[in-house]
Amino acid sequence: MRVILFGATGMVGQGVLRECLFAPDVERVLTVGRGATGQRHEKLTELVHTDLQDFSAVAEQLTGYDVCIFSLGVSSAGMTEQAYRRVTFDLTLAAAQALGQYNPGMRFLYVSGAGTDSSERGRTMWARVKGETENTLLRQSTLSAYMFRPGYIQPMHGIRSKTRLYQALYTVMAPLYPVWKALFPTFVTTTEQLGRAMLAVARQGASKRVLENRDINDLATAAS
Repeated sequence: MRVILFGATGMVGQGVLRECLFAPDVERVLTVGRGATGQRHEKLTELVHTDLQDFSAVAEQLTGYDVCIFSLGVSSAGMTEQAYRRVTFDLTLAAAQALGQYNPGMRFLYVSGAGTDSSERGRTMWARVKGETENTLLRQSTLSAYMFRPGYIQPMHGIRSKTRLYQALYTVMAPLYPVWKALFPTFVTTTEQLGRAMLAVARQGASKRVLENRDINDLATAAS
């Protein structure tokens, strides 16, 4: 299996990349982004590409892959809807449409979030934009798209968030994670579980196209 990964320097992307590199059936991983991860591995190739809305110049390098895992994203805090939509909707769809053209029928796995608004009409800005992004991906005829909606994600294995405030929260919460997991098993997961669940769907698809936190944990458990 050959995997393209967007957002590999982010917290979720780091977790997914780790699981890809450990998985025996993943032959190759291509990371795509504005910066490199700095990691070295025999399976890993990194493509630094600054214009994430136009992939025509690198089309040949993006051809011949089975799966795209798209974990690129930003927090909506302090952003206008227009700015958030540009990153969340425009960049995601640009990648999906290009990859669907270069690799017809590939699986496209999108990291969304718990509370996403599929109606696109709610009051919460980020949830509306995520909902529009999900719905548009699911309508793409050239892709087999799956939406992942994790809740609280605890980073594992030394993985860190690039957002200082979030990393401080994760550091405080780490000793309490077993308690959170026991009290709210359907609302919490880890970078490891999310990565394993995404690889499970990358391999064989899933009965649902929109996967909530409980589904993610169930898939990860079954794949262990």
